[in-house]
Amino acid sequence: MRADLYNFLGALLARQPSDAVLQKCRTLTGDDTPIGSAIAALARAARQTDAAAADREFHDLFIGVGRGEVLPYASYYQTGFLNEKPLALLRADMLRLGIRRAEGVAEPEDGIASLCEMMAGLITGAFGAPLPLERQRDFFNTHLAPWAEAFFSDLAAASSARLYAPLGELGVAFMRIEKEAFRMTGAEAG
Repeated sequence: MRADLYNFLGALLARQPSDAVLQKCRTLTGDDTPIGSAIAALARAARQTDAAAADREFHDLFIGVGRGEVLPYASYYQTGFLNEKPLALLRADMLRLGIRRAEGVAEPEDGIASLCEMMAGLITGAFGAPLPLERQRDFFNTHLAPWAEAFFSDLAAASSARLYAPLGELGVAFMRIEKEAFRMTGAEAG
């Protein structure tokens, strides 16, 4: 289930959602937990959003004229600049773990979508054997814990976010759960 949620976040953050993705979001149901409430809010927002509106929102949030409202990169959140030390550290870990940059992708690898997809792959074994929980924790603590919750909080509060505000809330809730779960396995996150 963790891998599914990482993949879901990664898919919605990597590109504008298609009609098919929006339709799947419209059918989601939640509960009274923080994750369940965010999922229910996302479903409501998806029911009020068509593909053209989702495309505009994605553009305003992540691309913009000059730059989007939110910059979804570890380097930016941790240093204030793109292509800095967090990206170099990630590239070294990617090499060590056998993770290759996707063909045709121009975005730096330290984007939140890529990191969510990598985390899912480490859990499921998409890059070889599934990583033991301790190594998943190390990757999370190094590449997500220091900044992802702040990014998702910014996304939830972004003035352009309608569909993406509940996705930000979902990300905040999930990052908090991951930090606590990893803390309980023996090492503090970020």
